Amino acid sequence: MSVSTSAYGLRLPALLTGNSRSRDSVSKNVCASMSMYSSSGASFSSDLTPYINHVKRCNRGKEERKSFVPFLVDNVKVGFIHPSFMQHLIPFSDVFAVTKGKRDDADSYALSDTVVTLHHDLKSEADRTSSVNRCLKTLNEKGIIPGWRDEMYPVVNSFGASPFFSLERAAVPYFGTKAYGVHMNGFSVDSNGKRYLWVARRSMNKQTFPGMLDHVVAGGQSVGLSVRENVIKECEEEASICQEIAERALPVSAVSYEDIDSSRFKRDVLFCYDLELPLDFKPFNQDGEVDSFMVLPVEEIKQILESTESYKPNCALVVIDFLIRHGYIAPDQPGYLELLSSLRQGECS
Repeated sequence: MSVSTSAYGLRLPALLTGNSRSRDSVSKNVCASMSMYSSSGASFSSDLTPYINHVKRCNRGKEERKSFVPFLVDNVKVGFIHPSFMQHLIPFSDVFAVTKGKRDDADSYALSDTVVTLHHDLKSEADRTSSVNRCLKTLNEKGIIPGWRDEMYPVVNSFGASPFFSLERAAVPYFGTKAYGVHMNGFSVDSNGKRYLWVARRSMNKQTFPGMLDHVVAGGQSVGLSVRENVIKECEEEASICQEIAERALPVSAVSYEDIDSSRFKRDVLFCYDLELPLDFKPFNQDGEVDSFMVLPVEEIKQILESTESYKPNCALVVIDFLIRHGYIAPDQPGYLELLSSLRQGECS
């Protein structure tokens, strides 16, 4: 990865210096916004509307929620399935059942009394996992569930509960089950106390949000790992941060959102971590998911958020949370409380 020195005296990748390969529109927007900066810093508007708009990008389709059908396991509501996807499950009658249930009038989602359940013979976690994912692999081969990840997520109704079964990550939005992840703000502080944030540019080969800006470390919470173990694993894979340093990452917050896109219903909770890194840190990606890294003054990160949509949507939420916690967004700014509360619009459980 080629590196050069910026006007700030920091090590910046080719993404910022014009030596990288051809850029997509996302990186052009980033570079265009950066041309407005000066080493003396920039003054930023007190208007928080751009930040609130980033939150809205992660919380779309609320008006469509009532069209989804509850997904029950052991009479516990664990997800929500769109009728169009439900039709693909009906042929697998040895695994799924579509029945009429007693509608809960307090249900904030479904209007219908139709529910999707698992076949009554599937009683163990292992049997459910095997049977469900066998069906889903067939749907993947038919192109109905694209982007297969070979990564299993626990199906739970609250974090830390015993899983009812495990579900292929690519299928999670189609079942509307809760998903969890870790996002780490890697930051540095210079001798004058000025803060900088480390930013990753996603590989153009990524299945989702290629070329967009991301955290230096982030990943989904798969089966079999504690959150802390996951942070350490992702630190090594995504940025070659050794365990000794990764263990210093501090859990500081969580954000949540609910996003409906056609038949996909994302109900995500992201655990936020902060890790201070030395300014001469040299990140190196090992899993092929990152194109390049850069380190920018927090004031410039703010300007990117205020003037572009270059950040991956859920990453923007975590960065906004960082800005609030570190005092870059203040209570006197109009919309502060609205922004603060909006970062947890999803069910945070």
